[in-house]
Amino acid sequence: MFGFFKKKKPLKTAVNHSTSSRRSDGLEKRMAAIEAAVAEIKEAIMAGSDESDDDYDRGQTAPVKQTDGHVMSNGSERVIEGVFDGQNMIGSDGQQYDIPANYASKSKLVEGDILKLTINNLGAFLYKQIKPIERSRMVGDLEQDEHSLQYYVVAEGKKWRLLTASVTYFKGEPGDEVVFFIPRDGGSRWAAVENIVKK
Repeated sequence: MFGFFKKKKPLKTAVNHSTSSRRSDGLEKRMAAIEAAVAEIKEAIMAGSDESDDDYDRGQTAPVKQTDGHVMSNGSERVIEGVFDGQNMIGSDGQQYDIPANYASKSKLVEGDILKLTINNLGAFLYKQIKPIERSRMVGDLEQDEHSLQYYVVAEGKKWRLLTASVTYFKGEPGDEVVFFIPRDGGSRWAAVENIVKK
């Protein structure tokens, strides 16, 4: 009976050795395929970033670098500084960037405020107010153009445009009283709504 097990033991060992060898070969092939796929993905990501940057090095994140004006890039995101024109941001690169009206309204952005725009590697736009302009607070009457439906605030014989999102947030209607901000120095076409008082 013991002899039976002894005969089978070498055969069993040989089978196990052969099976583990095949498994090992299969795992090595799979690992090599995974590594090749990861290398391809890395190359695709690197190719999608700014290849014109002389400091750019494959396999590494490019260092943050100052380029034209206040446009910066670190290989995975872009940072652009610009000025708020009442509706959009005019970047230091001369481009116009759309600002969500809700953000401009809630932040009470005033024409002339300095903003920073970060465009991340997923293409998302993130705005941040970095240098507010000096402001003056005023009170005026809310008006709406019948044809364009554009809202205005009128005070001291002057008229400023208002973001629709700001007016609708406070449920403003023509004739209501508007508390608003404008730049302290210099003229502006737009005003930022601080509050609307119902009449």
